[in-house]
Amino acid sequence: MNNRNNMIFTGKEPSSTDFCMLDYECAYLPEKNVRMYYKHIEKATQSYNTALIHRGWRRFGSYYFHPICNGCNECKSVRIDVNNYILSKSQRKSIKRNDDTEIIIRKPSLTQDHIDLYNKYHTFKHQKDNWSHRNISPREYKENFVEGAHEFGKEVLYLKEGKIIGIDLIDILDDGISSIYFFYDPDHPRLSLGTYSLLYQIELAKILELPWVYLGYWVEGCKAFAYKPNFKPQEILSDFPSIHEVAHWKPFEVPKKMV
Repeated sequence: MNNRNNMIFTGKEPSSTDFCMLDYECAYLPEKNVRMYYKHIEKATQSYNTALIHRGWRRFGSYYFHPICNGCNECKSVRIDVNNYILSKSQRKSIKRNDDTEIIIRKPSLTQDHIDLYNKYHTFKHQKDNWSHRNISPREYKENFVEGAHEFGKEVLYLKEGKIIGIDLIDILDDGISSIYFFYDPDHPRLSLGTYSLLYQIELAKILELPWVYLGYWVEGCKAFAYKPNFKPQEILSDFPSIHEVAHWKPFEVPKKMV
């Protein structure tokens, strides 16, 4: 495989259990339902993980998925062009404000600090942005963020004075970094940790000489994704080709009225 749009997977596919869920309420668009197609893969390799993410799949734990919604194709995959990225003035300030933020990269783990921070962040988002929320259990956290990581999955810890204030789950791919999930301590709003964590992913991709940061989905009009156009240039993928088909990524510029 190479790192451009003609990436084709030629290796052996790991065994998987494939299934889809019944329709449920869409979290991104009002009055819409969503249906997800899943692969449960116990022994995913980095190259196979790369091939799936490159084609619009997402990974949580040992589960890979993408939407197959009836009559809707609003979920588009987007990725940041690392080699041509230029920091904005506000992003430079975010980096400066985090001069003394400690960063640790390691294999995903589970501690009470992980659970407490996850629940604190989601309680905050429920109050601020009306996110649906119930406290996550250790078993759920392990299934979503620890299992399935193998050698390519990492957690990036952000610490102040030895205390974890942010946890970023990422995958290291053959052609980039896949941004899985980030949550942080809302008691540190000045640090702009959401922005800073993505800027660190871009810097890490440069260090590893990887050309892309995969951001997951873009849905026009969805408030939860409004931050994504702030990180450009970007490319967009409008469909979900099979593992043996070429993925046609194209340059993406969000119209100003949508930002």
